[in-house]
Amino acid sequence: QVQLVESGGGLVQAGDSLRLSCAASGRTLSLYTMGWFRQAPGKEREFVACITWTGITYYEDSVEGRFTISRDNGNNTVYLQMNSLKPEDTAVYYCAAPEKKYLFGQTEAYFNYWGQGTQVTVSS
Repeated sequence: QVQLVESGGGLVQAGDSLRLSCAASGRTLSLYTMGWFRQAPGKEREFVACITWTGITYYEDSVEGRFTISRDNGNNTVYLQMNSLKPEDTAVYYCAAPEKKYLFGQTEAYFNYWGQGTQVTVSS
């Protein structure tokens, strides 16, 4: 059973930075695409970023240039470095993993395992 545990959220001011972590157990992450999603109050959950098993990264347009997704296969952990945070980045952030290796996707349909989420609140 795959378990994903996010950490690193918090309350910050606009312009500040945060680094989210997603620690995985139950599998080795190195052969899987890993993703970050977020859900703001009253909105649908949306894609933020993903990193393929080869290290290729993809970002939602509004975070491109401000957020960086990375992975540490040795520690079985995925990170989301968030810089220049804006109030509109306020959301619960979720880490996600697919069931199958070598599978790429940017929508929720591709991901089968989800963490419990970590709250990020950015004040203006």
